[in-house]
Amino acid sequence: MFKRSLASSLALSLSLTAAAFTVQADNEQYFPLQSYRVGPYAAGGTGFFGGFIDYLKYVNANGGVNGVKLTWSECETEYVVEKGVECYERLKKGLNGAPAAATNPLSVGIAYATLERSTADKLPLITINHGRTDSTDGSVFPYVFPLQLNPYSEVSAIINYIGQR
Repeated sequence: MFKRSLASSLALSLSLTAAAFTVQADNEQYFPLQSYRVGPYAAGGTGFFGGFIDYLKYVNANGGVNGVKLTWSECETEYVVEKGVECYERLKKGLNGAPAAATNPLSVGIAYATLERSTADKLPLITINHGRTDSTDGSVFPYVFPLQLNPYSEVSAIINYIGQR
């Protein structure tokens, strides 16, 4: 169930972000990848980012999104906040004229550290199953997109469920 939900969320976010941005470079949309393939969380990062790149290649093999090819580059964070912020700054401007669609650090610490930067840069920040509660409805952080619940809303749902019984 979780894998299917995650895959659906990724596909939806990819489709929406690729379609929502005006392409500036020869029909290309750039996805900056703040990956972690080494370090303490390498086991999770290797699988996720390898799978995400496979998905981007699959989309491109089928003509891209409405003819727009997806490009990407990786910046290794090792799941370290300081390296994640450095990667954000390096990748936020895009690649070869193609604008960055969104950033998805897949890390609570890096997401928190780049939250205000992302808002100031008007670069969407995707938080999958983590992030701040005040980013949920877009009123405080209009460029932060929590694609699934965050830990606090999950706890709230559990407490509300218990309270109803």
